[in-house]
Amino acid sequence: MGSFSIWHWMVVLLVVLLLFGGGKVSSLMGDFAKGIKAFKKNMAEGDDASMEASAEKPPGSISGPAGEAAPRTTTRETTTAH
Repeated sequence: MGSFSIWHWMVVLLVVLLLFGGGKVSSLMGDFAKGIKAFKKNMAEGDDASMEASAEKPPGSISGPAGEAAPRTTTRETTTAH
């Protein structure tokens, strides 16, 4: 069980090209490249956004648990019996 030689990879590439065709493989690789670029762009923007969010908070402040809103007051209707 050794590593594959260059000839093994050439045969695999030939079979893939025969099954899917050249156009399908190139469009698939183009979509893959677009996904990588979008991922890198969002990762770079994510760092900037997290730094801005931490800069807005004054130092030493503690925020409450995420998703917990301020307590709501409820009103009840009272009925009187006559």
